[in-house]
Amino acid sequence: MIKGLAITPPILGRISIGRVVEKNGKRLPEKDDQFTITSQVQNREGWINHPIDEELRKASPNGKIRSIPVRLLFNDPDLNLRAEYSLFDRQSGRPLCVGNGETCRRYTASGVQVLPCPSPDLCELAKGGQCKPYGRLNVVLGDDDELGTFIFRTTGFNSIRSLAARLSYYQAVSGNLLACLPLELRLRGKSTTLSHRSAIYYVDLTIREGLTLVVAIAEAKQNDTRRKAGGYDQAALDAAAIQGFGNGTFEHNDEEISEIVDEFFPADEGENRRGNAAADTSVGSKLKPSLVQKLDKKVVDLNGLATSSSTVFDH
Repeated sequence: MIKGLAITPPILGRISIGRVVEKNGKRLPEKDDQFTITSQVQNREGWINHPIDEELRKASPNGKIRSIPVRLLFNDPDLNLRAEYSLFDRQSGRPLCVGNGETCRRYTASGVQVLPCPSPDLCELAKGGQCKPYGRLNVVLGDDDELGTFIFRTTGFNSIRSLAARLSYYQAVSGNLLACLPLELRLRGKSTTLSHRSAIYYVDLTIREGLTLVVAIAEAKQNDTRRKAGGYDQAALDAAAIQGFGNGTFEHNDEEISEIVDEFFPADEGENRRGNAAADTSVGSKLKPSLVQKLDKKVVDLNGLATSSSTVFDH
């Protein structure tokens, strides 16, 4: 296995609750009130929708996808959803610092270092809202590829908090049969003072519509028994995933860079960064010296900060 390369679940497509649109020559993220399921292929208009997207729209009364039947690949919640505080280079879209509220891995002038992570609200380096929660959820759609997944990426606290809670709870009540439960992603709306009373949408994970939790658990037990009889080794799959994720310092890959820039650092925040992201092809070696020096200078201050638990905010 190539060292330094995170081995992540195979991705067949993307799930989003928004899209990137071009306005006045700038690529800007635009929120939506429905899911969109895309393939991994783009054209001039953007990502091409996956055939599953059309199937679900035809089955919806109003043509909008508000729920998606899914199952999970792993029994371990942290393998299905990886959520961390992430500080990205706003020009290249590459992660510079990734932490969990206790420790972080950070690029410095002397290489990657493990440092205390006091969470964004207490971190000097994160001032100005540069550090965001960044979550990746992998789910299985359909039966064509049992190990292929669709990925949902988000920087929203509401989605990350709801998904993390649901995964943990469902694992507990099912007796560690998370990968066998019939589940669905559900789009929910809420209003807050920060949203100026307008609706904001986030992603939740629930038992499939029409099933009770008890019935879903009974179905999960049947699925587990059938899998074991056929030789399916779920524990070995989880172990392989742990090894794969741990093989790299950061989970991101170069193909994600332009997507991260477009979705989380829109062009109206500064100069158009899409070209910069495409041109920057090696982490560390092409980081601007001034940025590296700034990060390295913060290390001394951060080493003196006491580690604190993370605080969750909605936005």
